[in-house]
Amino acid sequence: MPLETGEDSALTFRCGDDWLVGVLSMPAAAPTKGVLIVVGGPQYRAGSHRQFTLLARSLAANGIAALRFDYRGMGDSEGAQRGFDTVADDLRAAIDAFMKVVPGMQELVLWGLCDAASAIAMYAAGDARVGGVAMLNPWVRTTDGLARATLKHYYRGRLLERDFWRKLLGGRFDLMGSLKSMAKLARSAFRPGQLDHSNGSGAQQALPLPQRMLAGMQAFQGRVLVITSGADLTAREFCDVGAATPAWKRLLAAPHVTRHQIDKADHTFSRREWRDQVADWTCTWVLGK
Repeated sequence: MPLETGEDSALTFRCGDDWLVGVLSMPAAAPTKGVLIVVGGPQYRAGSHRQFTLLARSLAANGIAALRFDYRGMGDSEGAQRGFDTVADDLRAAIDAFMKVVPGMQELVLWGLCDAASAIAMYAAGDARVGGVAMLNPWVRTTDGLARATLKHYYRGRLLERDFWRKLLGGRFDLMGSLKSMAKLARSAFRPGQLDHSNGSGAQQALPLPQRMLAGMQAFQGRVLVITSGADLTAREFCDVGAATPAWKRLLAAPHVTRHQIDKADHTFSRREWRDQVADWTCTWVLGK
């Protein structure tokens, strides 16, 4: 049955033979817009630094219903743990439950950080109920992509740090070890096509992750919000892919895509001002302001 407005409520629903657990944040008035917060990585529905909890309540305060839930095998949900590229059934079950308890919902947005962004990028086009996708620091990890991002953003940045030169001149820096590491990264950077499934299911896929995500987003007809962190290697790798791949570049420059970046933010937007900015951008975008 529909839930009352102006409250947080526990929600359980079935995905196959397993029960999944979520928390629904409802605004004071009956909402027409809803955001399904998809949890990435080995964590549960509260998120790092309680980010997902705070985001859901901020959305509700702005008249938007929000549901955050645990995949099968994560948090309080039943079932076997699975990777981000095998959660389509979980997403569909959560959307079913969300729309059932918020029957007045006219627009549904999927919101995800890191590999949750990757999951929804590959899922959204296959579900006509999804009208928008919000992706934060999307995970596009390949072995060569990580190597290039590390060389470009980490090592180049280190050369500009005063602390690096103090350690080097003071004999407290392992120069040979660092050079060997850089050489290994350089070899990987120019050996394309290697997949890194350390944050996924481990199943062999026909195409590298960035191409699978691109195909999903090209097929998606709704609005897209992309928020990146300037001080995050995962975000830098995504931005590099977007800048270097013509199809990604065209997609990210399209009129239906809104982009924001917080230059000094880390991967999980760990400071309050960063989380507040993300929540503000999300609310504004969802409401179409």
